[in-house]
Amino acid sequence: MDDREEIIPLLHSLRRPTFFTRDQDFCHPWLRHPEYCLVFLEVKPEEAAHYIRRVLRYPLFRTQAQRMGKVIRIHEDGMRFWPLKGGAQEIAW
Repeated sequence: MDDREEIIPLLHSLRRPTFFTRDQDFCHPWLRHPEYCLVFLEVKPEEAAHYIRRVLRYPLFRTQAQRMGKVIRIHEDGMRFWPLKGGAQEIAW
């Protein structure tokens, strides 16, 4: 699957998933939902695994409950994320 119209319904059918992607179509605050997390990796393909681990170990996103409801954009200098309620937040590594 590579189409947002197919993947978003799939995420709704899963139990609290965190979806990592390099597809910019998933980096929109209006896609926030309390039952999943979207993480857009704006990094080189060969660096994706490193940044996935980095996100999952980051104190704000270490647990599944902490990630739910967020859209997160990861880049080499840090991250920008949109919580379910409130505006965007920027964090440097």
